Amino acid sequence: MNSQTTKGNGQAEPYVVAIHLEEEAEPEIRFRIDDVIAFTLFWILGSVTFLQFFSRYVLNDSIAWTEEIGRYLLMWVTFFGAAIVFRRRTHIAVEVLVEMLPPRAARVLRFAADVITLLFVCLLVWFAWNLTQRMGIQRMTVIDVSMSVVYGGIFVGCLLMLWRASEAFLTNARRGWAAPDNTNQLID
Repeated sequence: MNSQTTKGNGQAEPYVVAIHLEEEAEPEIRFRIDDVIAFTLFWILGSVTFLQFFSRYVLNDSIAWTEEIGRYLLMWVTFFGAAIVFRRRTHIAVEVLVEMLPPRAARVLRFAADVITLLFVCLLVWFAWNLTQRMGIQRMTVIDVSMSVVYGGIFVGCLLMLWRASEAFLTNARRGWAAPDNTNQLID
C-alpha cells in the first residue's frame, strides 16, 4: 500500500506501510509411548492394506488374512489414537456455552464435563476388560489366534485413555477448572 507524506518544504515523499507479523515458535515435538505405538500400528495397518490391495487387484488372488488383520489393526489404532487425543486435549468440544457463562459457572461446567468423561472412560475400561476375558474361547476366522488378543489391544488402548483422562482431570483440578491462560498449555 503506497501513500505519500509531505515534508516541511511542501514536496511529497512516498512511503510504504508494511504489516508486521510475528510467527509463533514451532512447538517442540516430544514422542510418548502412545505416539510410538499408534504410529507403528498405523504403518503396519497401511502395509497390510496395501498388501491386500496389491494381492487382490494386481495378482487377482487375495491373501485371506489381510482383511481380518487390517480390521483389527484399525480398531487398535482408533483406541491408541484416542489416548493421544486425550493427552493433547484435542477432542472435539462445543465450548460456546462455557465461554458465555460467568467464570464460576464455567468452572462448574468444566468440572462436570471432566467427571463425566472420567466416569465414561472408566466404564469403557471395565467393558473392554470383560469383553477381553469373554472372548478367550473364540478364535479368529483365518488365523488360529484367540480373539482375546484383539480385544486385549483395545483394553490396553482404553487403559491409556484412562491414564491420559486422569492426567487431564488432575491438571484441570490444579488450575481450579479455570480456562487455561495459554492454549499451548493444553498440548503435551
